[in-house]
Amino acid sequence: MVRRLRATAGALLRTLPEEVAHRLAPNRLGWRPEDVPAPIVIPEARVRLLVGPANSAAQGYAWAHSARLLPHVAAVNLAVPRDGGPRFAADHTVPSAVFARSRQWGRAHASAVESQVTHVLVESERPVLGTTCGADVRREAAWLDARGIARAYVSHGSDLRLPSRHAELDPLSPFRDPEWGLRSVLEDIARRNGEFLAEQHDRPVFVATADLLRDVPRAVWLPNVVDPAPWANRRPALDGGRPVVMHAPTNERIKGTALIRGAVRRLHEARVISYRPVRDAPHAAMPSLYAGADIVLEQFRLGIYSTTAIEAMAAGRLVVGRISDDVRRIAEREAGIPLPILDAHPDELEDLLVDVASDPGRYGELALRGPDFVRALHDGRYVARVLTPFLGATT
Repeated sequence: MVRRLRATAGALLRTLPEEVAHRLAPNRLGWRPEDVPAPIVIPEARVRLLVGPANSAAQGYAWAHSARLLPHVAAVNLAVPRDGGPRFAADHTVPSAVFARSRQWGRAHASAVESQVTHVLVESERPVLGTTCGADVRREAAWLDARGIARAYVSHGSDLRLPSRHAELDPLSPFRDPEWGLRSVLEDIARRNGEFLAEQHDRPVFVATADLLRDVPRAVWLPNVVDPAPWANRRPALDGGRPVVMHAPTNERIKGTALIRGAVRRLHEARVISYRPVRDAPHAAMPSLYAGADIVLEQFRLGIYSTTAIEAMAAGRLVVGRISDDVRRIAEREAGIPLPILDAHPDELEDLLVDVASDPGRYGELALRGPDFVRALHDGRYVARVLTPFLGATT
């Protein structure tokens, strides 16, 4: 009975004007009036792009700023961070509770989009208009089409990577673990998003990692972007002494930390390397952490390279990971130069690191190629070219 009364009271509260609801029950709505941000503002230009709302690893922000490299293009991103999740750079940020439940903010946001935006790049097949269309991406698509706003879609990774397909193709896939309860959840999300994108046959579809082209073959690779400047440092990798080996997994299961932990610990105890695992470090601390390392161990299960690897390459570190043949082939084709990531199966990592420690000069030369690769593919200029057909701009 009490639960039913609370539900009824909550439903009634949501029908009231928000300023009245805040006065009557200031703690029930999930946000405070001062949490509601101002609507987005996009500078005047022939093309005005909005990117949102996921901003995974600040990539929505980076893609928007890459689009600004094109003439006659203004672009901003809108980020809706997960509660308790990391905070990345963004042009506009709205709390998740406000985005999901504030009708007042939703109306103001929709009005700003209608009056200012010419193009929308929707991340992760998530709604970008708040409450306007009931958080329904199909209704949002119709809303944007009715107003002549061009739309495209971009997937980051687990929003589209189908676990069952990855497990079938890759013997080291993390999705082969039957004990992982999240696997079925990710399968449902990826399948649902894949079905939605299949319906959008006349709209551009982009993917942030090249392996996702297996899931949507007609998609176009929109690589992750890293500003090289904050990562650059003068000390070359492997310039003397025991190599410092760093591993900073955002998700140990996905990155394959358990597969390599024994090898690096044995080498650390044997004083072949100095192993420095990094956990929960703020993103702002990463440039100095990379500067103090020689080798960065990236990931060993998905067969891709992520923003972590790009940052480490920009820092001139020797990056070691497991890269699938198709991902390497696509990256090298688009960059026009070899991908300077040392490929290693987890079972081979121990011997490989011993070899690196015994021949630092040779492997140091490979690390020196990292910044050039980042400039070729990941500093924003390539992304601007990829976005050109969608935005109708010229490079």
